[in-house]
Amino acid sequence: MNNYLTKILNATVYDVAAKTPLDEASALSRKIGARILLKREDLQPVHSYKIRGAYNKMSQLSRAELDRGVVCASAGNHAQGVALSARKLGVKATIVMPVTTPEIKTSAVKALGATIVLHGDSYSDTYEELHRQIEKHGYTYIAPFDDPDVIAGQGTVGMEILEQAGRDLTTVYVPIGGGGLAAGVSVYVKSVRPWVKVYGVEPEDSDCMFQSLKAGRRVTLDNPGLFADGVCVKTPGEETFRVCRENLDGIVRVSTAETCAAIKDIFEATRAICEPAGALALAAAKKTAKKGDVCACVISGANMNFDRIRFVSEQTEIGEGREAIFDCAIPEERGSFLRFAETLGKHSVTEFNYRMSAGFLAHIFVGVSVKDVAERKALQKKIRATGTHCIDLSDNSLAKEHVRHMVGGPAASIPDEVVYEFEFPERPGALKDFLSVIAGRWNISMFHYRNHGADHGKVLAGFQVPKGELGEFTRVLDEIGYAYDDMTKNPAYKYFLGRRR
Repeated sequence: MNNYLTKILNATVYDVAAKTPLDEASALSRKIGARILLKREDLQPVHSYKIRGAYNKMSQLSRAELDRGVVCASAGNHAQGVALSARKLGVKATIVMPVTTPEIKTSAVKALGATIVLHGDSYSDTYEELHRQIEKHGYTYIAPFDDPDVIAGQGTVGMEILEQAGRDLTTVYVPIGGGGLAAGVSVYVKSVRPWVKVYGVEPEDSDCMFQSLKAGRRVTLDNPGLFADGVCVKTPGEETFRVCRENLDGIVRVSTAETCAAIKDIFEATRAICEPAGALALAAAKKTAKKGDVCACVISGANMNFDRIRFVSEQTEIGEGREAIFDCAIPEERGSFLRFAETLGKHSVTEFNYRMSAGFLAHIFVGVSVKDVAERKALQKKIRATGTHCIDLSDNSLAKEHVRHMVGGPAASIPDEVVYEFEFPERPGALKDFLSVIAGRWNISMFHYRNHGADHGKVLAGFQVPKGELGEFTRVLDEIGYAYDDMTKNPAYKYFLGRRR
């Protein structure tokens, strides 16, 4: 700890980074009963804290190491941090990025004077190319998180928080990807004020540090979630894991909907739109802060693609607990809609999807405005009290991301149908590559894709696969290499898209 404290106190980040403000979200503080302070790293020159670690590392390099040129693999904030640091130091920077990287990110890196090498669909592909670039050109590698000088640079965020927050500070929330920011902030805070709690924050579907701390060793995730792309890391760093294990008070995991709700809160407090990873800390504070706490939340970045805002907006009401999504079954007879509407009372209906069924019962997909989760549960109980089938789909990702946008209803007869959700890289030819393997072997019975503005898109697809061929089918899916999940037993599929029985 003393070694890191010395490194952080002597970090050279302010040659290029800004000392960002710690702003109070007053309205939110009054609402939840805890004082919420936002550490505005979105106001850095590259709109994220990554400039601190990148510059601190590069400023420690020898002239010979700098003259060879620097290289990193990143599609986001680390890339911009390295590019700006290189421009400041007058050295050549090469950034390896996936071919799926949105133009807004490649343009930002090019504007800072770096050379971009596009390679592969995933980060594992980019790291293969990174090593090839190092072997070919002798570039000096700038790690995104697992480096003591990078960790120390990020630790200056913690130093500023303690200077700005005052003695009443009780808790600090820090987003975690590979763990560089959490390691730096936690080691500084625990060195100076050990009584202040420091919590790392991860998405529920991208929690490599949580899983690693739980197992007592570094754990590699198979398919981390991509929504909060700034923290989409399969394996935490070796040094960051060690430092976080010694200094963090715990990990808080948050959902996509909770993250989206926090993005809205930050916008209302600052009129700034942060990226999903940047909102994780606030989402955790809303979830776990106690009355009277004074919480500093690191808003780590604001490199948001504009076309993702639509998806964030859709998820926000659910994240705040203000929309309930139900599957309800009502009799296929005259007057049943009216009786159901009377059950809902004065609740505003946000969505109502129905298709006539040949059976006795019709399943309807209904969205309803509610004040909070407690009211959502009370409404479900009220509906069930009338004898109506009612399943709460508010937390069902298949329902939220696919079913509510699809039309047509259940199919009359599709034998041997299985349904899978895939994550496709957003690049030309991705669908063709997929179909070239599947087509001609198994019939595609359903397909839905919707762009969420990320580097990867989610696809829901149905296939006719005889039971005896399921093993071969999944083997082929594994060979294609796209992340996938079996959704055949999901209730949203069963009642709205599955075969009529």
